[in-house]
Amino acid sequence: MGLCLRPFVLRLLALTFPLVARGFPDETLEKAAKSEGYCSRILRAQGTRREGYNEFSLRVEGDPEFYKPGNSYRVTLSAATPAYFRGFTLIALKEGKEGDKEDDHAGTFQIIDEEETQFMSNCPVAVTESTPRRRTRIQVFWTAPPTGTGCVILKASIVQKRIIYFQDEGSLTKKICEQDSASEGVTDKPILDCCACGTAKYRLTFYGNWSEKTHPKDFPRRTNHWSAIIGSSHSKNYILWEYGGYASEGVKQVAELGSPVKMEEEIRQQSDEVLTVIKAKAQWPAWQPLNVRAAPSAEFSVDRHRHLMSFLTMLGPSPDWNVGLSAEDLCTKDCGWVQKVIQDLIPWDAGTDSGVTYESPNKPTVPQEKIRPLTSLDHPQSPFYDPEGGSIKLVARVVIERIARKGEQCNIVPDNIDDIVADLAPEEKEEDDTPETCIYSNWSPWSACSSSTCEKGKRMRQRMLKAQLDLSVPCPDTQDFQPCMGPGCSDEDGSTCMMSDWITWSPCSVSCGMGTRSRERYVKQFPEDGSMCKVPTEETEKCIVNEECSPSSCLVTEWGEWDECSASCGMGMKRRHRMIKMTPADGSMCKAETTEAEKCMMPECHTIPCLLSSWSEWSDCSVTCGKGMRTRQRMLKSAAELGDCNEELEQVEKCMLPECPIDCELTEWSQWSECNTSCGKGHMIRTRMITVEPQFGGTACPETVQRTKCRVRKCLRGPGMEKRRWKEAREKRRSEQAKKTIDSEQYPVCRLKPWTAWTECSTLCGGGIQERYMIVKKRSKTTQFTSCKDKKELRACNVHPC
Repeated sequence: MGLCLRPFVLRLLALTFPLVARGFPDETLEKAAKSEGYCSRILRAQGTRREGYNEFSLRVEGDPEFYKPGNSYRVTLSAATPAYFRGFTLIALKEGKEGDKEDDHAGTFQIIDEEETQFMSNCPVAVTESTPRRRTRIQVFWTAPPTGTGCVILKASIVQKRIIYFQDEGSLTKKICEQDSASEGVTDKPILDCCACGTAKYRLTFYGNWSEKTHPKDFPRRTNHWSAIIGSSHSKNYILWEYGGYASEGVKQVAELGSPVKMEEEIRQQSDEVLTVIKAKAQWPAWQPLNVRAAPSAEFSVDRHRHLMSFLTMLGPSPDWNVGLSAEDLCTKDCGWVQKVIQDLIPWDAGTDSGVTYESPNKPTVPQEKIRPLTSLDHPQSPFYDPEGGSIKLVARVVIERIARKGEQCNIVPDNIDDIVADLAPEEKEEDDTPETCIYSNWSPWSACSSSTCEKGKRMRQRMLKAQLDLSVPCPDTQDFQPCMGPGCSDEDGSTCMMSDWITWSPCSVSCGMGTRSRERYVKQFPEDGSMCKVPTEETEKCIVNEECSPSSCLVTEWGEWDECSASCGMGMKRRHRMIKMTPADGSMCKAETTEAEKCMMPECHTIPCLLSSWSEWSDCSVTCGKGMRTRQRMLKSAAELGDCNEELEQVEKCMLPECPIDCELTEWSQWSECNTSCGKGHMIRTRMITVEPQFGGTACPETVQRTKCRVRKCLRGPGMEKRRWKEAREKRRSEQAKKTIDSEQYPVCRLKPWTAWTECSTLCGGGIQERYMIVKKRSKTTQFTSCKDKKELRACNVHPC
């Protein structure tokens, strides 16, 4: 027993099956453990086993015989009703390897549902159950190994009741080999033909599980939806989409726009390989309780040649994310038809757009990449991102259930109760060709049949076109006709034919009086039992043009089609026209009406939701530094005339860039101060003040103090020097006082106030300045004394260094 698997078996035996643990001595288990390699073999059942025991199966989606290196495949381990299993182990080994070394294992598994599966703690390359309990199926993804690995053996063990089953060859072992370069581009789908007989009818039901509660990160509250489901039942010669393949234009339009139109066109072009087109309506919003809105469903048929089914639907809004199934085989190896398929779905990337969030702007992937499943490590901004690499939560589940079989069946295995019950009461449901961009009212009940006998008649039902959200996509007719017969007549021979809508009526066969006109339709799908369609494909009726064919009557054309209603909501008018082909032969005026009008009713106003594009990227900030504004826009996708749309189309928000640099700013230089000495050499200074300090890389401040030399008279030397200096100063003061007295007497009108006190020093150190003022007290009004003005003195202060 492999070292990884031994604890797994011991745990299950000890906890779940104590009787089995007592039945297998420790020596036996120990011996088995030592005889096997690392994570290699799965414990074989003790005792004999029944031949042909196929209750359990290991299956790779699509049953490929070859794998493409690096591609991802869905692996399912299941039990047939009424069997079940409690535990399991799943490994992938290179062919011929025993698992003794870690290098013996091939590819990697990816967990889909953490509640069901997990990696083994002591053997991380193997997958096992999360908790031991009854289960009938589990699913994981397996990514194929790189080129050069060769064939790979997928193996599974099953713990069920008291027995551990293992098969070296059989339903619990799957061999899949590397696709060589010569077969590059060839599909991995099964190459064996289906051996089942007759036909089978299935119902596909889609259960979305994508909501703000289950996937809260960046969930798009207003615009979340699933696009219309599109797919088909088809042969192995046609592939709608597949992991590792490239998306067609139809797949791209579904993935990016949610539009199924191109995809349906591509499917119908493969008419020989397609039996039924699968279609179901879009869901807005993506999730609602089932008691509020039923899950969308569609019915389809399969036969021996076209026994595969594929479908896809867009998770919207998103760059190019979808869910779906690819080439699901509904034919069994026992030449029967699968009773039921349940698949849990995670999103996959179509490889056409590189966006990483739900509402990322369009960013085409060039060159286009291959289709691949999304993972939790794709991008930190992804709504599914998990730094620990955990599994992505499931976003949907699809159930495919057989509801009927027709024709002779040739299955080898006898029918069980489920097979018999499924065929007792098949429900019929018509295919809906309505594009998701056309919003209609519900169909009215069918009218009574126009025939009361067993002759073919027709019945009609109507619906109202409420809105056409995309004017480029035409909307089908608002009337539907169906062939019928009178009471007591059988119409089964025609009910299995799928017919197209009637083509418009031909012109009337006459230009005046009574004539006939005809219209045609074609067979879209022949009866499933191979019989011919007996439903009429052409019908005629009488028509009257220009009832009066007298010389005084004029010839007019038939009425044209009705114009669109003049109102987009509420009550409006519609008109139709015809032309005068020939005026009356007698020259009189033509009295025939050429315009006809009638009322038309549209849906109530303001009931149609806006369809908006995703937000664009934010614009650049309005400034290059500091605080500014930026904007983003989105467009109205639905026609403006459908009603008022109050949703904002532009958003503005503040933006902040690095602060703008601020340069240093200073005052002007002051005047030079007095010389700092009364004799000999000294210096004067001048200063300026910083008004704005530099910030955020602005220009630095230059010097704020300048010095210059000054020289006063030579200093006198000798013992009487101080006395002489004091005497000269006193004489100088007397001289100045005398001059002031003379000026005062000579010019009595120019008088000055005494000097003010010195101001505080402008700096505490490094050289500052002080000022004082003498203000004019009285000034002459004549122009003779212009020198009479205020005086100002400066001196240096605090000249010591800082």
